[in-house]
Amino acid sequence: MELLLNLTIYFPLVGILLFLFFRSDTAVKWISLIVTSITFMLSLPLLFGFDVAGSAVPQYVTEGSPILAGMDIKYLVGLDGLSLLLFMLTTLFGPIVILSSWNSVKKSLIGYYSMLLILQMASLGVFASLDLVVFYVFFELSLIPMYFLIGIWGGSDKIRATIKFFIYTLVGSLIMLVALMYLGFHAGAAMGGDISFTADWRYISGPDYLIGLAEQTWLFLAFALAFCIKVPLFPFHTWLPYAHTEAPTAGSVVLAAIMLKLGTYGLVRVCLPVFPNAFMEFAPWMATLAVIGIIYGALVAMVQKDVKKLVAYSSVSHLGFVVLGIFALNTVAVQGAIIQMINHGLSTGALFLIVGMIYDRAHTRQISDFGGVAKVMPVFAVMFMIATLASIGLPGLNGFVGEFLILNGAFISTLYANKVYAVLAATGVILAAVYMLWMYQRVMFGPITNKENEKLIDLDAREISLLVPLVIFMIWIGIRPVDFTKYSEEWVESFIEMSEEKSEAVMLQTDLSEIPDWTARLYGVEARQLLTADVGGRK
Repeated sequence: MELLLNLTIYFPLVGILLFLFFRSDTAVKWISLIVTSITFMLSLPLLFGFDVAGSAVPQYVTEGSPILAGMDIKYLVGLDGLSLLLFMLTTLFGPIVILSSWNSVKKSLIGYYSMLLILQMASLGVFASLDLVVFYVFFELSLIPMYFLIGIWGGSDKIRATIKFFIYTLVGSLIMLVALMYLGFHAGAAMGGDISFTADWRYISGPDYLIGLAEQTWLFLAFALAFCIKVPLFPFHTWLPYAHTEAPTAGSVVLAAIMLKLGTYGLVRVCLPVFPNAFMEFAPWMATLAVIGIIYGALVAMVQKDVKKLVAYSSVSHLGFVVLGIFALNTVAVQGAIIQMINHGLSTGALFLIVGMIYDRAHTRQISDFGGVAKVMPVFAVMFMIATLASIGLPGLNGFVGEFLILNGAFISTLYANKVYAVLAATGVILAAVYMLWMYQRVMFGPITNKENEKLIDLDAREISLLVPLVIFMIWIGIRPVDFTKYSEEWVESFIEMSEEKSEAVMLQTDLSEIPDWTARLYGVEARQLLTADVGGRK
């Protein structure tokens, strides 16, 4: 199974090798479809063979030898309860994004499909990495193909969108690199022996590795900044609407379904277990930004005239829920955040596919150019309605499950000063229903005001085959969420408990005379030490 995991990660590169020998447009498309389909099938045994009871421990682990003497930097991959479903989501969307571009992309097909295959490989590598240097390499590698997808095959304002996307993500990544280097040497010194540097996530996130409060603060802020830009969390979101609007359909689908999850995944994978004190201390601030993002994204989406830009701003709002759940730091909310990552990928990925389908026919995305489309495209109308209802969180569909768990967890969170976070976030659910249903009503219902729309053709078999799997999962998760949450349940419980224990251990070992005054005030070290000692004595 270890070999199968590695084969799944790198199998997309087989398609690029085959492009060297088969260069016709038809061959390139079929090779890409076959390769991504095989990649998905290769990943299925990893899902079916996964030990749910042991999801807190990485499985299918492949561990290479250190590449430098004295430095524990090595190829290290595996899957656990946090990464498994995101890994599967990435393989599922592989053939879907290939098929979505079947007739819409006409130029440089070898380059286009090569970028999609590299992007899939990089995303799979991020979710499977257990060494933070390997994680960083894959994390950065995902930036390059998306840069070219937008910059070469994007819309009329693609240069501006590309530059904004590249600058934002690069700045965050460089800051994270500096923090990663410091963390690696700090962990290497703590490990002792002949090792001067280690990036092994199993050790760094484990109970034996503790980081002082001052170091935790700036390391957390550095990593969190990089991940929040990737999410993107308000106020680092401004690159996303431009990138989505100008990207080709496949690029928007991958960006929404997979790439944005790299940020939320990083917050849970790195920031929670490695910097627990800073994570808890900054939770109210992160929750504040999340709530602002939920409401702001919804309000801005409401006034959009372009369907694609409306869906893009809805992502800012929906991913705000994910961040809110992560920083509630209880099993209910974090479990909700993890399943909501999957839900957002399914529903928003489907919405971008649907927007691409209508654009291919009408060559416009302006809401005012439509009306009465359901009369000529009934199958399209049904698929669009299901994806819309899933996005707004209708009970019985996937979106409801994640938002319900997150709001429940936020309401009972001990890291928030009061319940206002959950109450304000709940308004985002109402606003989502307003802007999504209003958009759907204007596009699909009413009279056909534009005579050109009378000529629109309903979905063909290829397009239906893209949406049916996503619709099935939307309904399945909505009806039987336990079939999916079971994979991460043990992981969430284990790591929240361990993070709390690590936080207490750091507080107990902190010497007030050895830390800056601002650190002592920020964390309330003296008061917490007295409280912890008192509780420990009463126990």
